[in-house]
Amino acid sequence: MKLKERNRNRRDKPRRTSYIVAEYRVREGNYRDILKNIGANGVFIKTQRTIAEGQPIELEFPLFRFEETIKAKGTVVRSGPSGFAVEFDQPIPGLVSQDGRISDIVHESDRL
Repeated sequence: MKLKERNRNRRDKPRRTSYIVAEYRVREGNYRDILKNIGANGVFIKTQRTIAEGQPIELEFPLFRFEETIKAKGTVVRSGPSGFAVEFDQPIPGLVSQDGRISDIVHESDRL
């Protein structure tokens, strides 16, 4: 099974719509873009940049409070004209509760 097909069917944790500015590092360079949705196992980053699938990525972004920064490593599993999907190497602890709901997260609009 191809990487794309495998990952398209692997999302077993809920995702939440988000608007969080994230900094990330990939082979193409260091960038800052918007996380459009987030789950314990991954994110979707909105960008018009061409980011190659299958490569490692390192991300930093605020999640529960702006004073705290999440640092995560993962793999770019899907890429398209509107952005790319990342699967984390390790789930983000505390993001999904025991009942499967996603905890409250910050949004850039919360800074206002």
